[in-house]
Amino acid sequence: MTTADPSAPALVVLHGGELPPGRERIDRHPGLSEVRYATAEQLPEALPGARVLLVWDLFTEALTAAWDAADSLEWVHAATTGVDNLMFPGLVDSDVVVTNSRGVFEGPIAETVLGLVLSFAKDLHGSRDLQRSHTWKWRESERVQGRTAMVVGTGPIGRAIARLLTAAGLEVTGAGRTPRTGDPDFGTVVSADPAAPGGIGDALADVDYAVVAAPLTDATRGLFDARLLARMKPTARLINVARGPIVVEEDLVRALREGTIAGAALDVFETEPLPNSSPLWDLPQSVVLPHMSGDVVGWKDELVRVFLDNLDRRLRGEEPRNLVDKARGYPRG
Repeated sequence: MTTADPSAPALVVLHGGELPPGRERIDRHPGLSEVRYATAEQLPEALPGARVLLVWDLFTEALTAAWDAADSLEWVHAATTGVDNLMFPGLVDSDVVVTNSRGVFEGPIAETVLGLVLSFAKDLHGSRDLQRSHTWKWRESERVQGRTAMVVGTGPIGRAIARLLTAAGLEVTGAGRTPRTGDPDFGTVVSADPAAPGGIGDALADVDYAVVAAPLTDATRGLFDARLLARMKPTARLINVARGPIVVEEDLVRALREGTIAGAALDVFETEPLPNSSPLWDLPQSVVLPHMSGDVVGWKDELVRVFLDNLDRRLRGEEPRNLVDKARGYPRG
């Protein structure tokens, strides 16, 4: 906790036990009157009088329970790209500004997606399994060049994925809110509404890799269910680096077991950590990552830098970067 100019805003840092690296950059910031560190349990006591909240506990829903104590709150900054855990009615309907950490994760996530595509095409995970059993098994692999990929979600993460997959030789299209042609990264963007004529439900039939990079909203929750998975061809793979609830896991497990699709690589899940009882751990067509696709060396320092940059902008009276459209649940643009 620090104290300085009493007219300056007080900041609460909501954490889950791990504090931001180099926290002295926050503690000694001259534009803050006070810095309070709070866990979810401590948040109701820490919020009164605070005008700024940094949500460092990445997926917490603690603010929902503590909302009545937020008597002076003006700005919430999320140390994540997704802000679905903050989009509860009290905050959405209030005048409180919400920003996220767009700009930190795009490149690393795109690299992970490319790695997963290559792993599927060259069966790298299969080779590792065979190595562990000392099994020499020759087989042919697939080409990456000329394969097709659809990126569901046309925001900055989706665009970074599209650019990297295109550079690797894949033919990339997108699925989003607004269908269009001539997009600089996707070429063609179809509607992400499965019921829309010519939308994702129809276009998936020609896709080798479906990559989920969309925010979790009412429109995307449960998007990849049994009906949509059935529209994919049996040689296709699904990659999810967005949010777990966008894919109905029970339907996905059934699709993998029945050969509806050829494989799935998942970085996110309906429940995290993934329960030991989940069939996804052991299905040979499944690749499980522990929600790490965007986490590279130095990422937490970058998150602090983004927050401090926005804090300085706000103290100067400038519009913050990464302003979330609370009606949509993600930043515009």
